[in-house]
Amino acid sequence: MMAPSLPARIQAELCHTYGIPEAPPVEDFIQPIDEADEADEAGREVLFVREDEDGVSLALHLPRAALEPKSPPFDLLCQVVEGVSHFLYLAERARRELPATQLELELQAEVDKYVLLVHGPLAARRFDPARAARIRARLFEAVVYLHPPGTERGDRYRLANDLAARFAGRLEESFARRGHFDRMRRALRSFYAAGQSDKITLARAA
Repeated sequence: MMAPSLPARIQAELCHTYGIPEAPPVEDFIQPIDEADEADEAGREVLFVREDEDGVSLALHLPRAALEPKSPPFDLLCQVVEGVSHFLYLAERARRELPATQLELELQAEVDKYVLLVHGPLAARRFDPARAARIRARLFEAVVYLHPPGTERGDRYRLANDLAARFAGRLEESFARRGHFDRMRRALRSFYAAGQSDKITLARAA
């Protein structure tokens, strides 16, 4: 029996973290791409969404290297988490018959990267404040944006990054450093269930 792929493992952990009872398997929607595919922003992760009278159809384009059994480098790992996060969030909002905005998707994906890398199985150890600080710096400070400030996408990505950084800091200060992991999970689930305006309020309260 083959081991689950990296996207499948990420989806399973996100479902466990957020208490999502059911979701379509992300592997069924993945289309591998090569770095030379210009339509996919130089071969990076892209979730395509199409709506018609039959509903919503999804296709998750991931770099082919992300589907190989070897451990991916940090940037590629983050791309996979982001793609799976987008897919799962849209699927869950559709299941609950709720809308989703692009800012919600980007903000939730940034939070999901932090959660998996610092508190989930990708962390491979108990909470370590020094390690958490290094990962937060890589996720939220050492960022290279593909879109410049002043553009719609560039400003959206920067806002999502800033809000996620604030929320991650609050999770550590209020819960992780004090060993209150059950309370942290409840806070994460409340954040996940919230819409855009409530997500922004929760993040800015940090």
